[in-house]
Amino acid sequence: MGNSVYYLPGRGGEITTGLGQGLLGRGCSVEGRETRGAFLKLTFQQQLDTICKDLQDDFWNADAKLVAVSYGCYLFLHAQLNMPPFPGRVLLLSPVLGRAHASEVGVGFIPPRSDQLSEAAMNQDFPTLDKAEIHVGSEDWQSNPNAVRSFGEHTSIPVTVVEGK
Repeated sequence: MGNSVYYLPGRGGEITTGLGQGLLGRGCSVEGRETRGAFLKLTFQQQLDTICKDLQDDFWNADAKLVAVSYGCYLFLHAQLNMPPFPGRVLLLSPVLGRAHASEVGVGFIPPRSDQLSEAAMNQDFPTLDKAEIHVGSEDWQSNPNAVRSFGEHTSIPVTVVEGK
């Protein structure tokens, strides 16, 4: 496994650009799913099934590393509802946890199954991820820091809020 990372970028993201490029530049082998093209044409459940299969086939061990950003976090967290807790390390950056709206710019979105993650967390039905952490900026409208803190508290995942970002 070594420096191999399973990476789920934000919606429309590639695994070899942005953070993926940074991981590659640091000597990591980057695998995962690009959240664009043919993958986005799959149904939401097919996307989750694909991620579950990827993880269980090639990354199902205590030394595995997973990094997800924004909508990639949303996909991973939903996939977790369909399988045992991921045994490796998990880094979630600016996770989308459900619907979001920025009234000051008039932008919003409602992803599939938008209430499922918060309901699972509140009902203590979310799998325990022993080696996970979440980081979010205090000004991130898509990844509401208060919602992220609440999710972290209910799932026992440590949350770091970066002020002014």
